[in-house]
Amino acid sequence: MDPGAGARKERPKAREAPARLEKARQRSAQQELKQRQRAEIYALNRVMTELEQQQFDSFCRQMQSGGQ
Repeated sequence: MDPGAGARKERPKAREAPARLEKARQRSAQQELKQRQRAEIYALNRVMTELEQQQFDSFCRQMQSGGQ
């Protein structure tokens, strides 16, 4: 109930604010990195799937021409 006690409580919060902001920035940067990596992985997966399909089609054509 002492007004001085309340003021003392606010001072540490004021000191913690920059640290909290920095942690929030780090979390945000980490999330952006994860999203970017995820997008890159999906793009790579799509490219690899297409390549695999092309190779399989080529293999099937070779087997058909070689079998006849």
